[in-house]
Amino acid sequence: MLRIENLSVSYGEHRVLQNVGLNVVSGQVAALIGPNGSGKSTLIRAVSGVVPMQGGEVRIDGKVLSKLSTMERARYLAVVPQARNLPPAFTVYESILLGRTPYLGWLGRAGEHDHERVHYALEHTQMLPLAERTVGELSGGEQQRVLLARALAQDTPVLLLDEPTTHLDLQHRESLIHLVCDLARQKNLAVLIVLHDLNLASLYAERVNLLVDGRIQASGTPAEVLTEENLSRTYNIPVHVIPHPEYGNPLILPDGRGKETEINTDGRR
Repeated sequence: MLRIENLSVSYGEHRVLQNVGLNVVSGQVAALIGPNGSGKSTLIRAVSGVVPMQGGEVRIDGKVLSKLSTMERARYLAVVPQARNLPPAFTVYESILLGRTPYLGWLGRAGEHDHERVHYALEHTQMLPLAERTVGELSGGEQQRVLLARALAQDTPVLLLDEPTTHLDLQHRESLIHLVCDLARQKNLAVLIVLHDLNLASLYAERVNLLVDGRIQASGTPAEVLTEENLSRTYNIPVHVIPHPEYGNPLILPDGRGKETEINTDGRR
């Protein structure tokens, strides 16, 4: 289990996160949603140790992450970042092999088991045919799969994803989220994923956490959190929520008519 308790983070005098608490159990995908500037990416960075915490604790299977070294922490959680900053001259295989860094000896040489884990990650992200291609040759969706495969090769019980579907088209977006859910079940991972697309959160997450102004305002099943009242108040627009016609999950439909928009005579808004 990933357990976040009373997590607080400040940038200077500005408090970004205030006493945030949430849990993600093994085999579960939990979504973190909220408007821009609510602190979602900061929470991912704080949990992974990139930014310091001013209060609270993060535990994985009872171990306090702040008491672990950087390498020890990297054996417990892997991160798929928002930005794709992979070395363009590296091959796909070399990029994914970087995920094995926490397990390499002082010589930094990968062993048979490390290469087995890379091969496993390539297979499960459908990247095996592209293993020898350079990252610079890949599309955005393919690069996103490389980041996911690198995290999978890291072989950790917890996976954090920060808006992994940004800039992906509909096909690649759905494919990536579906793959993450399959991996959570197959490998019994605890997955926390930051999403802007509320309908993706509704369809694929077992639990949804709504973060507003650095505080968790609601936490529960999609049906409990993704309500018209919660979403209209949070995003400051009228929102309709209806049952999905096939799955029954909440289907979120923003009502663009709820706010008047001035239109110039040339048709521009």
